Amino acid sequence: MSVTKEQILEQLKKVKDPELHRDIVTLNMVKNIAVCDGVASIKIELTTPACPMKDVIQKDVTAAVMALPGMTQVNIEFTANVAQKAPQQRAAESNPLPNVKHIIAVGAGKGGVGKSTVAVNLAVGLAREGAAVGLMDGDVYGPSLPTMLGIGGKQPVADGSRLLPFEVHGVSAMSIGSLVPAEKPLIWRGPMAQGAFKQLIEQTEWGNLDYLIIDLPPGTGDVPLTMAQMLPLTGAVVVCTPQRVAQDDARRAIRMFQQLQVDVLGVVENMSYFIGDDGKEYDIFGKGGAALMAEDMGVHLLGTLPINMAIRKNSDSGNPTANFEGDPLLAKEIMDFVRSVAGQVSVKALGASNVPTLSIS
Repeated sequence: MSVTKEQILEQLKKVKDPELHRDIVTLNMVKNIAVCDGVASIKIELTTPACPMKDVIQKDVTAAVMALPGMTQVNIEFTANVAQKAPQQRAAESNPLPNVKHIIAVGAGKGGVGKSTVAVNLAVGLAREGAAVGLMDGDVYGPSLPTMLGIGGKQPVADGSRLLPFEVHGVSAMSIGSLVPAEKPLIWRGPMAQGAFKQLIEQTEWGNLDYLIIDLPPGTGDVPLTMAQMLPLTGAVVVCTPQRVAQDDARRAIRMFQQLQVDVLGVVENMSYFIGDDGKEYDIFGKGGAALMAEDMGVHLLGTLPINMAIRKNSDSGNPTANFEGDPLLAKEIMDFVRSVAGQVSVKALGASNVPTLSIS
């Protein structure tokens, strides 16, 4: 019985691109298959004419096809897609999370601005609005979610080769901090950090989600780039504090996302103000800087979050739900921000980013 093209295609599903770690059929690299009298002719499209892994792919394809009974020869023609695809276009073509409707990155140009706090409260707030929400700790250098969600010291449960996320505070959560000892320093070069991020995405059983919130490490390095190349993002939220030095770095984060063709849903000003025991409002870091920056850069101001002792206490105790059930002013500020993000996601989903809004006062 002669070998069919369908049998060859099934064999090629076993061949993985050495750099992308996905099979060449899923990656749409196999462009044509012909077979006659035990001789197969296969056309494979590479992402670049000078692909350093071409010899490896050729060897693996040949071995896979020759494993079929009756095959005597495999001829491979390599072509290259010389048109450079944007990272988000490539991510959409090989999306590893097809059951997640919206993926939102929470980033910042610098550390210490409360990025993880914003990510956690955004996730919990969306869940309280009735959405199915996942929260991934993508800060592979300094994971904060085990403490902030109250899952420190707990190990995730594995289902075969898949990790089951923690179900806490209404969200499904996973963190690299739950997979390594609490005080172990994560001294990783770029490729190691990228690999850890990809493993968390691909090996976690996220299920069907309305939103997946990704807490990124600060800065504009390897992990955000890997994310943009791997996942089709609905958009990014950039966290900033009022002072100028934080704005300078937030501008770089916004430009990074824009360069990667990731929509910036907007900016949130964290630590915007502090209300003392005397009832007075104190602008410890200044106020309104993020609003001016957002206006200057043409992005939305999603909200302002105060310095509040309850946020610190609830984060340290791993109980973010309490932020929504204690101080009503704090709960309102957080939910205003959450609903603003959800609104921007809806605008993008409707393809109406340029629709004017009507403000009535």
